[in-house]
This record gives sequence, structure tokens and C-alpha cells, in this order.
Amino acid sequence: MSCCAPGAEMALDVAGAASVLPSSQEIKLASRPLGGDLYQTDLSVPAVHCAACIQTIETAIGKLNRVEGARVSLSTKRVSVRWRGDEVPSFVAALGRLGYQAHLFDPVIDEKDKTLSELIRAVAVAGFAAGNIMLLSVSVWSGAEGATRDLFHWISALIAIPALAFAGGIYFRSAWNALRHGRMNMDVPIAVGVSLAYAISLYETINHGDHAYFDASVSLLFFLLIGRTLDHVMRERARTAVKGLSRLAARGAMVLRGDGMRDYLPVGEIEPGMQLLIAAGERIPVDGNIVEGSSDLDCSLVSGESTPRTVALGEKVQAGTLNLTGPLTMAATAAAKDSFLAEMVRLMEAAEGSRTQYRRIADRVSALYAPVVHLTAFLTFLGWMAATGDWHKATTIAIAVLIITCPCALGLAVPIVLVVAARRLFESGIMVKDGSAMERLASVDTAVFDKTGTLTLGRPHLVNASSIDPTMLAIAADMAAHSRHPFSRAIAGFAGFSGQPKLESFSEYPGFGIEASGAGNTWRLGRRGWAGWKARTGGEGKLSGSGGTVLSRNGIISASFAFKDALRPDAKAAIEQLKDAGLSVEMLSGDTAKACSEVAETLGVDRFVPAMLPSGKVKQIETLAKDGHKVLMVGDGLNDTPALGAADVSIAPATAADIGRNAADFVFLRESLLAIPFALDVSRKAGRLIRQNIAIAIIYNAVAVPIAILGHVTPLIAAIAMSASSLLVIGNALRLHGFALAEATSAPSATRSGIRAPVQQS
Repeated sequence: MSCCAPGAEMALDVAGAASVLPSSQEIKLASRPLGGDLYQTDLSVPAVHCAACIQTIETAIGKLNRVEGARVSLSTKRVSVRWRGDEVPSFVAALGRLGYQAHLFDPVIDEKDKTLSELIRAVAVAGFAAGNIMLLSVSVWSGAEGATRDLFHWISALIAIPALAFAGGIYFRSAWNALRHGRMNMDVPIAVGVSLAYAISLYETINHGDHAYFDASVSLLFFLLIGRTLDHVMRERARTAVKGLSRLAARGAMVLRGDGMRDYLPVGEIEPGMQLLIAAGERIPVDGNIVEGSSDLDCSLVSGESTPRTVALGEKVQAGTLNLTGPLTMAATAAAKDSFLAEMVRLMEAAEGSRTQYRRIADRVSALYAPVVHLTAFLTFLGWMAATGDWHKATTIAIAVLIITCPCALGLAVPIVLVVAARRLFESGIMVKDGSAMERLASVDTAVFDKTGTLTLGRPHLVNASSIDPTMLAIAADMAAHSRHPFSRAIAGFAGFSGQPKLESFSEYPGFGIEASGAGNTWRLGRRGWAGWKARTGGEGKLSGSGGTVLSRNGIISASFAFKDALRPDAKAAIEQLKDAGLSVEMLSGDTAKACSEVAETLGVDRFVPAMLPSGKVKQIETLAKDGHKVLMVGDGLNDTPALGAADVSIAPATAADIGRNAADFVFLRESLLAIPFALDVSRKAGRLIRQNIAIAIIYNAVAVPIAILGHVTPLIAAIAMSASSLLVIGNALRLHGFALAEATSAPSATRSGIRAPVQQS
């Protein structure tokens, strides 16, 4: 049974109308050779919506002849099929038989979310219709009789028609698509109940009956559409991560030909061995080696460190890194599809695919729910027909059973808690980006942190200012003001000493530092081996030597500068609270072992691994998962993006790169790391309330169904009871706001968990 929501079928209709199914020849030409007779074909399948869709597709396609395997990415709605031979297997036809139309994947297409637009319009139509029908129903309930009552019923019938046709069409399409492909979902009982309620109400109106139930059918649609729209919004936000990562790729580069001519080529046409000219401010398009020039590169995509890396002749550069300060000539060593950035996208998609196996509680319950409801209503109809022979009474009671057991409370059980919890987290500066994230966060037992920009602020500051001569410090600050290097910005804040000499003729040398002149002296601020040239050996052309940032006058070092990245406020307290909550804490970083050791010792981190590349972080998280751990990943850099996706749940600070924020399930907006244990606390409470809500929905049905089967409930009373169960679920969810607020405003020692809400930083 599939748990696909109607949004999937709507996307199917849109995709099917807008695209033509690809032919075998088109598929073969678009496939990527993997070596030998193995190929990979990427298909776009807009109807992919949930974990059941993924399993259904991967299982069905995997059974086809010559198919080695299939992988579905929920984030990009892509199906990647690996197959062998010269003839293309019939996987497109297999998808069609399952109810999923497919076309060749194009990463450039960025379509508007038509599903969300239709859901919002449907909510508006259903809400308008429900409000007006309820107003008319009040008059009937108040005692209107005869022609007046019939008139109100006919007006209600006319108002309900567009609501059922448009808003109800979402559920009708979903139910029909599921049934005709041999599947069942929660939309089938909704569609049947709404249709029969309208039909019997229309029958009552035609025959001048006392009661009609137009308000029940339309109000039911309104409540269900609200929950479905909220759920869709939460799910769709997580899909932007891979798209954003792909946009980091350069569109092309200037290629230097052997005859000296220059041509601009799209990145897809760049081949290994070509020489590329990369100006300052451009991204490296493919992996390669520097053959001329030196510059500073923003390598946060690779290492996660905010400090630019200096590159010169012979050094390797990777696709996606940003050239900051000087022109470079590089030799390509890989095509775009084989470069570092493409590998990052593949890692991210693989991580997304592994995470989509999570099945939400409501989906699991609904797997049994729909067939039981239908069978119960059908048996009720047969029983009353056998007992009374009155088809009208039997139908009315069967409709009452369908309505009173309608999955409205069950459908709201999860989304309403998530909405209340998301509001509580937002009030504390925490954004929730995935509706299932809180359920996953509640189950974690291991927290993995990146270092730079996560445990630290990623903003180095000068730590030895008091030991530097004020004049030298002011001179350095004056020079540093002419550079955007992170170390320069840290020094520039110490400008203003009145006794400093006036400097002029500022020049920045990419990768080395800044040079200025004043009062007959030459001043340099930058790398020790470059600034203190009189202290070096080996000749003027050799720029090696010990590291560090120094200020020199005429080649003689006058001052040395030491920097340190500040820890985030409350980092130690946050880690202690995570440990108190039963989590083990680890740190993965691209920084040196010494720098990692200092941070780990200060904060009380259980274990750390230094010098980690993105693929290494993913492997470490996968290792933890294989050992049975549920992992929370907290990171901020572009290099953390695959790891954020590979973990069971992920959190990023607002200062993170755009891709990191898009990939994360949570984003905290303030500097305090107390946001992480607070989110954990709220998520665990939300998990308990979700289970309570599902229990309430099940108990309600266990009590209400027998009463309805015995014929003691009319469709109108059934609709009221159904609404009451929904209100009960909503009321239980609202308890979360009071609990979280009470604990957040109490002293830590007074709370049950000891976890405080993050405070606003001044």
C-alpha cells in the first residue's frame, strides 16, 4: 500500500501534460557510461513524494532484466537507474504502470511549486464554502421548515459543488490514481465519504428531508487541506539543498589555446589537459593544477575553514572553490562531471536517499487504517440491509461510519504538533525546515559537531594585542584596513593611535600580504617569509619560512600577531546539556589536530577527528550508523553539506553557507549553541504528544465506530463527533507550547530536563 499524498498525483498530472515520454534512443543518448557495458540514466519523476514511493519504485525497477539497481532522490525527485547492455530496459514503462510518469532529468529546470499553489487555492475555496454552508445550517438547526428549509438546502448544495469539484478534486485524483494502479491510501475513504455524504444530502434535499450534510462534507475537506498544505510546505523546503549546491558550479571558463588564442567554453565542454584562465572573483570550474600565478582561495567548500588558502605554482585546486585575489592559470585534470563539486552533489543525493527510508508514524498507522474503514462501512451496509431491507437507512448508517471514522484526527495528529512545536522553536530563534525532523531528532543518541563556524564563531580575533607596541599595532591596523583577509579584519579594529607615521602607496600581494611606504620606510604586513625578507635565507625569490602573520619595517620584523577563533557563547553549557540528555558528543573538523584538541578539551567533547574532508565526514557518520547510532550533525560549511544530509537529522547556524542552511533540518538564528539541546527537548516532548494524539484518534474510533454501526449516529452527529476528535487532538498539541514555555523561563535547576531556551545575544 502506498502512502502517497495527493500532491504526488497532482505533480504527475502536471508532468504528464507538460512532457512527452522519452524514447529508448533518447534515453540511450542521455545515459552516462560507467565503464564496460554499464550505463546510468537519470529520470525526473515529479510524482515521487514519500518513503513508500521510493521503495515501490526501487523494488519494481530493480526486478527488471539487465537493471543493476535504482536509487531515488527525494530532494531532486530524480530516479537514477544503472543498467547493462546495448538495449535500454523498459524502466520508463514500468514507472508508468506504477502510476509515475517520467522524463529525462534536467538540473537546469526550476519549476514553480504548482502543487503548493493548488493546495492554497483549495484551502481558500473549501474554507469559503464551509463558512457559508455553516451559516445556512444554523438557520436549519434553529427550526426552519418547509420551503425555507428546502431553499437553504438547495443553496448549500450549489455552494458545495465547486468546493467538491476543486478542493475535493485533489483527493478524488489521488484516490483514483491509487485504486487504478492497485494501491490504497488515506485519500480513498475521504473521497468515498465526501461523495456519499453529498449524494445522500442531495437525495434528502430532493425528497424534502429534514437533514442534509453538505456542511459535514465541505468542512471535512477544509480541515484536511490545512494539514496537508502545512505538511507539503515543510517537505518541499528540504528539496532546495541539492539545487543550491549545483548552482555553485561555474557556468564556463576562458580556455587558453596552444596558439595563444582564448575561447570561452561552457563547463560541460572543458576537458582534462585544457589550460584555463581564472580571474579574481571567479569560481574554479573543474579540478586542476596551478601552472601560473598565485592567489588566495576561499576553500570553505573543501575544508570548512574560513581562512583563505594561498595557492601557487604546482598546487591542486578543486571545482567550486572561489578565487579571491589574483589571476590564475590552471590545467584541468578532470571533466566537470568527475570533479569535486559533482562528487559533492552525488554525496548529497546519496545521503538524501538514505534518509528517506524513515517512515512517519501516521503513515505507518494509515497503512492499516484505510482498508479497515472501508471494510467496516461495507459490512455495516450489508448488515443493515439484511436486517431491515431499507437501503436508505443502510446507506445513511454506512456514511455515518465512514465520516465518524474519517482520518481527520489521524491526519492532524502529526502536523498540528509539528506546527505548535515549530512555533515554539521559532520564538527561541530556531527554524524547522523538515516536518519529520523533530521525530528524528527525538531519537538521536550521538551529536557530531563541525568546529570552525559551529563550535567557534569563524571570526578570528587578535589575542596578543596587549604585548604589541601601540605604534606598531596602529601601523598594522592602518595597513590591514586595505584588505578583506580575515586576519586583516581582526587587526584593523585597533586603528587610531595618534603617534603612528602616515603611510601611503598601499599594495596588496595576493597570497603574501600588504606593502606600504611612509617616512622613507617600507612596511609589510603578511606572511613571515615574505614580510621579514632580511631574516630569510635562500635568496629573494624563495618565499618559504615559518608561518604566522608579522609586521616588518625594511625587511626586519617589528611585531608578530597571534589569532584565535572565539568559541560560541554557551558552547560548553550546550555540550554539557546534550550529555545530560544521554547523547555522546564528537567533533569532526578539517583543522589541525592541535587546534581541534584545544577546542575539544575546553568544551569537554568526548572524541574528535581532525583533517577531515567532506567524504571523510560522511564515512564517519555512516560508520556510526552501522554501529546502531542515531546521529545528529551540526555544521555550517559547504563542506558539511553531504554530512548534514547523511545524518539522521541536522542543524546549522544562520551564519552557515546557503547550501548548509538549505541542507539542514534546523537552523538556529542566534549565536548561542543552547539552541541545540533546547530543540532536542522540544522534539522529545513533541514525539510524546504525537504518540498521544495517535492514541487519541485510535481510542476515539474504537469508541465511536461501534456506536455508529449500531445506528445511533446520524451523518450530522458523525461530522460533529469527527470535528470534536480533531479539536481534542489540537488541544493536546497546544499543551506543548505551555510546557516548553514554562521550562524555558525557569531556572535550569527547576526544570525537569535542565535544558534552557537560547537567549538573545546583545
